[in-house]
Amino acid sequence: MKYLLDTHVLLWYLFEEERLSTDVSNLLKDAEVEVYISAVTFWEISVKHGIGKLNLKSVTPTQLPERCVSYGFKTLPLSPFEAASYFQLTSTHHKDPFDRMLIWQAIHNNFTLISNDGNMPPYVSDGLKLLW
Repeated sequence: MKYLLDTHVLLWYLFEEERLSTDVSNLLKDAEVEVYISAVTFWEISVKHGIGKLNLKSVTPTQLPERCVSYGFKTLPLSPFEAASYFQLTSTHHKDPFDRMLIWQAIHNNFTLISNDGNMPPYVSDGLKLLW
């Protein structure tokens, strides 16, 4: 099974692992599991860091992709087709465009999205596989 991390899950894993559920923490440490971090997540972190809304302690946003790869995570680019077909996600339960694109990428790529975001469950009826 392939998993896509929501931005807050990645940040918790890197900086506040105690906030993760036991199941998610164990899953992320399993070398047999394919875990992906979207380019959208790196973009969101960079935007929020740049406007002073996110403190990454002693890490810069530019260091995160390499750090994620060192943990065994894979990076997921945003393809032109995903960007162009984003309009097909017609539900508007979630207002955050970063999260909506992560939802679309998870659905489009048949990944399970790992998230503790309460705005995600309504997308299950649209095909989103969700884990927390």
